[in-house]
Amino acid sequence: MKKFIQPTLIAVTSIMATHVTYANTVVAPVVIQGALDIETDHMIGQLKDVKEKTYGAWKFWEGTYQGYPIVISRTLMGMTDAAAATTLAIEHYHPAAIINQGTAGGHDPKLNVFDIVLGKTSENIGAFITPNKALGEGSNTLTWNKSFNVLPKNNSAEEESRRLRFEADPKLLVAANAIKSSYKQGNVVEGVIGSADVWNNELDRIKYFHDNYQTSVEEMETASAAQIASLYHVPFIGIRVLSNNLTNNGSYNPNTGVACQKYALDVALNYLKSNN
Repeated sequence: MKKFIQPTLIAVTSIMATHVTYANTVVAPVVIQGALDIETDHMIGQLKDVKEKTYGAWKFWEGTYQGYPIVISRTLMGMTDAAAATTLAIEHYHPAAIINQGTAGGHDPKLNVFDIVLGKTSENIGAFITPNKALGEGSNTLTWNKSFNVLPKNNSAEEESRRLRFEADPKLLVAANAIKSSYKQGNVVEGVIGSADVWNNELDRIKYFHDNYQTSVEEMETASAAQIASLYHVPFIGIRVLSNNLTNNGSYNPNTGVACQKYALDVALNYLKSNN
């Protein structure tokens, strides 16, 4: 236990409550995130010995899944909420890893509703530098350029925090791929998860992201959570299920949220078993 930072008695109690001894080894929890109740309720229902905690506006459910420690985090929707919830999760639980999961809209015409994308990378697709245009010349989002790509490169934390693309932890990616044959509701593929506080319904704009960012899906949390996890050096992966896909007329299906939660729980379990 000495490897954990113990600034207060409250923090120590929280750590002790969420770390489980399994095969004579102290096992830190995996935090699994979902923005909304439809992306977290099923997982909460699968936990044993559940304790609910609230920090500010963010709720966490501590428990075990098949004997291993899991914390479910309802991040709320959007980039800022996801960043705040991720910071709270790391500070309070010192997790072994973080999985951000939930529903997403498709960008790749080859993907269908219920397909799952393992985020080999996640990227902030909401940061731009616009071209210079005079008043009256209008605006065209398809001509905007990625922001932050003109900043000087160095190794400071401040510059690192401005990166737009984040790689999945290799061990988490292996754990996620290892169980894909068990998923029967669609295909499981590696891809790019695009995140921003925007809900894109324009097919030309969706094509722009797919062509220029190689996005498989879009949503509003993963890249933000990945950014915080990277600054804390906590292993991270995003896992997203297509709930709809405008590029091939794939209609929204509300049952996709439960499918992704089941997969994320099994990824967490496989990761914990493989690394303890």
